[in-house]
Amino acid sequence: MNKIDKRYDFVIFFDVKDGNPNGDPDAGNLPRIDAETGMGLVTDVCLKRKVRNYVQLTQYDDAKKDMKEGFGIYIKEKAVLGRAHVQAFNDLDISLGEESRKEIPDTLLEIIQEYPMPEGLTLEEDENENQWLVVAADADVKEIKEYFKENEPSKEIKSFLNESIKGVKSRKPNAVEVEKGRVWMCKAFYDIRTFGAVLSLKSAPNCGQVRGPVQLTFARSVEPIVALEHSITRMAVATEAESIKQSGDNRTMGRKFTVPYGLYRTHGFISAHLAEQTKFNSDDLDLFWKALREMFDHDHSAARGLMSTRQIVVFEHATALGNKPAHELFDRVTWKRTTDGPARDYADYEIQLDGKKINNSFETVKVS
Repeated sequence: MNKIDKRYDFVIFFDVKDGNPNGDPDAGNLPRIDAETGMGLVTDVCLKRKVRNYVQLTQYDDAKKDMKEGFGIYIKEKAVLGRAHVQAFNDLDISLGEESRKEIPDTLLEIIQEYPMPEGLTLEEDENENQWLVVAADADVKEIKEYFKENEPSKEIKSFLNESIKGVKSRKPNAVEVEKGRVWMCKAFYDIRTFGAVLSLKSAPNCGQVRGPVQLTFARSVEPIVALEHSITRMAVATEAESIKQSGDNRTMGRKFTVPYGLYRTHGFISAHLAEQTKFNSDDLDLFWKALREMFDHDHSAARGLMSTRQIVVFEHATALGNKPAHELFDRVTWKRTTDGPARDYADYEIQLDGKKINNSFETVKVS
């Protein structure tokens, strides 16, 4: 496990066949497209999501039923980000204030136990079997009050809950503690030390901001794409009313959007200086290259059709600052059509480096 002491710039080609590589929620989930040129687009966020998913899949420890140490994923499905911040300061033994504890009167106990508590409020039992309402020191009081408005408690417990909240004495970490929190987050989460993250949330203890050493651009198709719309039929309905309306025919019509074929190109950059700050190391880099090569193999779905990473060209500089501008290196990687008419397969293209066909799907070029 060595530190990164060189700059890297890289080019990735991937393709899609009969699928939607990245739907646009503002356009009815149509494939993203440049309105002026007709070129297809895939966002950097979409590609980072696939890397995160790959790491989450491959770095899971079955024995521990958890991610391997140092390979947690911060931005993941259904994550509550603030929990990681609290865990960081708890592990660092940094106080976030004083929690509030109020013993629950017997007359309110049954009612409170039936009330669904918001995050930050818990019920605890002591050694004498007394029941307590505990409000965490880092609880978001404003959010809890909003929760009470939406899920208004009965009059019997409303005043008790409000009094419990008033007893919380929260504390914000100072600058030194924020930096310790930032270091902890980088060490614990692969995606933070790789891509960076904004860790200064309003509703959680501040862990600062992290500039990630690995950055990606939007992917853009090498030629204009065509977005096709397909009518699809489901041989079922959702409700009895729909079934009666259709006299038992039970069909539901829908729409599906695909790109017949598109070859996309994106660019990436790895900074040795930022890698030093987040402790992104050679093992992390090897995992990142592997994720780029295999991420689509574990992300198949009917909506995305057939997607594959076709070519990766990595320019490895001799120094941390680099030897040449990235755009000059990217200009060395070109493509050409090998057939006429609409492209429908990767064989319709040839990827070239310095005007010559690249034979390896992963090519490393030394830059001096």
